[in-house]
Amino acid sequence: MNPAVNFDILLDAFSDLIAAKVGARLAEPGLGTKMTRRLMTVEDAAVYLGRTKEAVQHMIAAGKLPTVKSDRRVFLDIKDLDQWIDQAKIQ
Repeated sequence: MNPAVNFDILLDAFSDLIAAKVGARLAEPGLGTKMTRRLMTVEDAAVYLGRTKEAVQHMIAAGKLPTVKSDRRVFLDIKDLDQWIDQAKIQ
């Protein structure tokens, strides 16, 4: 073993190369992005809005939030939730 080799410098250089490759890979389109579902359950919508499940159900019953129905299941479109948020803002 050659005592002149500084393993700390070698390890740092190797780490920098790996970090650069990972960064470049994550920057590629479609990689490193989290897919968001467009349709949410009532429970998911409640978490998204910071409300209770019951509060979201009341909003649906009052016609404040439109729903998407598939068979017996009820979903809410995230675009409708965002629109409700925008309309509820006070300037």
